[in-house]
Amino acid sequence: MRPPTNYKSRSMRLNSAWRYGINHLVTGLAILSTALVIVPLVAILVYLIYKGASSLNLDFFTHIPAPVGETGGGMANAMLGSGIVLVLASSMGIPVGIAAGVYLAEYGQGKLLAMAVRFTADVLNGIPSIVMGIAAYSLIVMRQMHFSAFAGGVALAIMMVPTITRTTEEMLMTVPHSIREAALGLGVPKWRTVLSVSLRTASPGIITGCMLAFARVAGETAPLLFTAFGNQFWSFKLNEPIAALPLQIYVYAISPYDEWHRLAWGGALVLILMIMVSVTLVRIYAGRGVLKGAS
Repeated sequence: MRPPTNYKSRSMRLNSAWRYGINHLVTGLAILSTALVIVPLVAILVYLIYKGASSLNLDFFTHIPAPVGETGGGMANAMLGSGIVLVLASSMGIPVGIAAGVYLAEYGQGKLLAMAVRFTADVLNGIPSIVMGIAAYSLIVMRQMHFSAFAGGVALAIMMVPTITRTTEEMLMTVPHSIREAALGLGVPKWRTVLSVSLRTASPGIITGCMLAFARVAGETAPLLFTAFGNQFWSFKLNEPIAALPLQIYVYAISPYDEWHRLAWGGALVLILMIMVSVTLVRIYAGRGVLKGAS
């Protein structure tokens, strides 16, 4: 015996209302999750602007730190030092990380060496930054018998490698095999296929991984305490101690002087803005490259 028609319509209305409610519940949870991620970032940025904007002036960007007890001064040498150390770290860490990721994704399937590289990258990704600094201190600083910008760059480069390696591997694994097979079928060597097809296709994700690694090390202080050490004056040589924004912020923050605390807030704001601007510029450049490749 068939159920009444009104029973069917009521059941359909209940199912529709249930689906409608679940859809809005999940949408609300997604919006709430997004807010939980964005709100702390916006709050930190607003607070940094509130505390540090008053310290930003021409002297801050053009002068070195003033002696203890004197007002004024700036962090020009620290900003330049951070740029030097980060460029040095990126020039060493990014090529090594991408090369390791290419090996894992394209050549290391099932090989024992690939398993060892993958395990090492995962372990290095979880090691505290201060341990990286101590390792660089033992391997470089103690052998050179002095602190240097080069040692700081090596420490930060080691920290960048595991993130870039694993991101590169994962992004290359998402490239369809049909694209590789089409290139190989046309007689293109595998190394050329990897460079011109696989890496080009996965470049947005790889660039994102490089930016994540860069943003992670840009604000690190502990490794630089054992390697670059800091410098109150201008320094351009890679074999000498060099100033860096995280180091200068740390020194000012733990000092008992209100003037240094004010400058520390300004340095923290500048550091965040430097990271945001550099990441944005790289994303814009990478997006234009992808659009040109697609066209």
